[in-house]
Amino acid sequence: MRAAAAGLRRRRDEFAALMTAEMGKVHAEGLAEVEKCASNCDYFADNAERFLARRPVEMGGPKAFVTYNPLGVVLAVMPWNFPFWQVFRFAAPALMAGDAAVLKHASNVPGCALAIEDVFREAGFPENLFRTVLIPGRAVRALIEHPAIAAVTLTGSVEAGRSVAAAAGGALKKSVLELGGSDAYVVLGDVDVDKAAEIAAAARMVNGGQSCVAGKRFIVLKPVREAFERAFVEKISAW
Repeated sequence: MRAAAAGLRRRRDEFAALMTAEMGKVHAEGLAEVEKCASNCDYFADNAERFLARRPVEMGGPKAFVTYNPLGVVLAVMPWNFPFWQVFRFAAPALMAGDAAVLKHASNVPGCALAIEDVFREAGFPENLFRTVLIPGRAVRALIEHPAIAAVTLTGSVEAGRSVAAAAGGALKKSVLELGGSDAYVVLGDVDVDKAAEIAAAARMVNGGQSCVAGKRFIVLKPVREAFERAFVEKISAW
């Protein structure tokens, strides 16, 4: 896993350019995303043994303990907005826990999907422990139902989450879903309007505007509404 982190850092310019080409994020944000992935790999390399250690439980009777065992093959259905980070944040802990991984990435970032597989291969992971599959969304159900798949994780839309949850539930397989939201900013009457608009514009435009935690709703008290709107338009125009 540390070798995967080193490989990410060594090829950071290449991967940032790939993210710009396929997803559209600016190069600086791509570089930051690669570093975040590398740091994630280092973190789980450093801490996985401690996280997975058997833990005794006092029950006032026979010896009891909590143990952590791998599930098997985990299928990840990932989105395009953070094409490296969304994958590494699941893959690093899953692989360190002894699981294998299959990635079904968004269809518009195939280069990133294959590059991530290449990172793990170059790092010396066992062949086929992490594999990318280039398949359409309609093929995901059959993959979930395949007996080799033990669990599925998805980050994406509510619609996609319903579909994956239904397939996983029907097959009695574990699932973890992170779905969309609509985060709100509340702007109160005593606000520094110019500063608030600057922060709100930056929040709306983070990652090219494609972030699940981007500011999407601005709830503004009437006394400052018009001033905030004018300032917000000015700040957004600068982007």
